[in-house]
Amino acid sequence: MSLTPRTLRRGRRVAAGSLIAVAALTLTAGVAQAHTSAKPASDRCTADNLSVGLGRTDIGAGNIHIPLVFTNKGKKTCSLRGFPGVSLTLKEGTPVGKPATRSGAAGGAVRLKPGQSAHAVLHTVNDGVSDTPCWSTAQLVRVYAPGSKKAMTAGTDGLRVCGGRFDVTSVKPGTAD
Repeated sequence: MSLTPRTLRRGRRVAAGSLIAVAALTLTAGVAQAHTSAKPASDRCTADNLSVGLGRTDIGAGNIHIPLVFTNKGKKTCSLRGFPGVSLTLKEGTPVGKPATRSGAAGGAVRLKPGQSAHAVLHTVNDGVSDTPCWSTAQLVRVYAPGSKKAMTAGTDGLRVCGGRFDVTSVKPGTAD
């Protein structure tokens, strides 16, 4: 096979096309790598920018529901998603019973602007609904916001779990009052 001017031109076009393709792939890979390696800052609400309290107790049909209200006290919008960790204690910190179990679906993220609130619902049953005895009366609720490892506490008006039933829902928007 001899190299003619026509063969040389064709070879240069193929080489130039290949070079352009390789350069494009390299640039695309570099851009993709830049986007995947940069992690976005978390906007998760933490104990440092939340307050927690109990809402108004709702008693009916042998059930007791108590809203657990989270309020964004920070200066930036943050998000809560999933279930809080909840346990009961006496004033000096002695645990009362077992931590709350999860009830229902995990739900979606709840975005809280400064001053806005979200809630989860604590649930137990009235004394006498079950043969399982009631726990001692708790004085504090120890709460871990979803995804947090730092506890917050809220006082109770004598919260008592009965029937061995103590569960918590995932976080939802608003205060539920």
